[in-house]
Amino acid sequence: MNLIKKLEWIRDFLERNKLSAFLFTSPSNIFYLTRFKSSNAFIIITKEKNFFLTDARYFKKAKEELKDWEVVLIKNDTLSFLRKFIRGLKIETLGFEKDAITYEFKEKLRIKKVKTKGFSKVLKHLRIIKDEEELKLLKEGIKKTDEVYKYALDLLKNKEIFNLTELNLRGFLVSKIFELGGEGESFPAIVASGKNSALPHWQSSNNKIQMNAPLLIDMGMIWKGYCTDFTRTLYIGNPASEFKKMYEIVKTAWYKGFEKVKSGVLVSEIDKTIREYFKTKEVDNFFLHATGHGIGIEVHEPPRIYYQKINNKKRKNDITVIEDGMVFTIEPGLYFPNEFGIRLENIVFVENGRGEIYSEIDLELKILD
Repeated sequence: MNLIKKLEWIRDFLERNKLSAFLFTSPSNIFYLTRFKSSNAFIIITKEKNFFLTDARYFKKAKEELKDWEVVLIKNDTLSFLRKFIRGLKIETLGFEKDAITYEFKEKLRIKKVKTKGFSKVLKHLRIIKDEEELKLLKEGIKKTDEVYKYALDLLKNKEIFNLTELNLRGFLVSKIFELGGEGESFPAIVASGKNSALPHWQSSNNKIQMNAPLLIDMGMIWKGYCTDFTRTLYIGNPASEFKKMYEIVKTAWYKGFEKVKSGVLVSEIDKTIREYFKTKEVDNFFLHATGHGIGIEVHEPPRIYYQKINNKKRKNDITVIEDGMVFTIEPGLYFPNEFGIRLENIVFVENGRGEIYSEIDLELKILD
């Protein structure tokens, strides 16, 4: 969606909610609207104008790049300047992102004769459907992430490195991300060896990567402002039959969830299908998290791939329907305390009414002898 259409949507939002203007403060929404990164920036949209406010560190660059915006230099104290600027707009009611500011910020932003009204996930319905440029960048990022993982496999095949710790391997991954032109990790990579893999959000540690043990790698990179997320569980040594059995269950669960990716189907059906399959294998109690999440400028965006009934009624979050242009992860996992964990994750694109995968790394169990 181009900027003109985004601004039309926002101005329609102003009209529907009886607002004079809207203040955007979340870095992800500011980047979504401008493709410009600043650690101190605000957007104010009125019924007639688009303002981009930033400080002297970014002002010149913003002035050169943001031709469709009135770029304003923030002088002295940011909040004092912001209050004065809003007061000068002579507006009656200001909308703001209540999920993107602190209570202190809201208190300090009080302006005489200006009413404020907070909203959550204001651009959710825009950002949940990716446009052609966003899809292109996400696919490029996935290709680069595949390269990072292949590099990790090459490192792990080298027996000389086996004084390597989880954090050492993470360091190599980050270095490779920068080498390939990425902007950094989309989240702190999880490198979990042996029993550590049984903890879904293990923090990579100074523990050595073990021989004859599983290794779970969950990583992502930022590519031109867009995030990737990728998980594989491999085995170093000779896996026991029980590990192989559980791995096949997780792999089958992934494909069963993927089969549900069709336009018009509830997003929650992906999660429900995987949970029901795990239940038939009597391992459902070892699946400890949602099946997935949307991804884009942020590593976790709507929709949440999750199903839950409360008193036989679907939760409000369960009503999201799959549409072309959605991009989300499917990442089932099983976690057996003090033994091992297995998680497999791919990003899925909804195109022409069905799911498509652009990672070239297959889901087969990789065994490094």
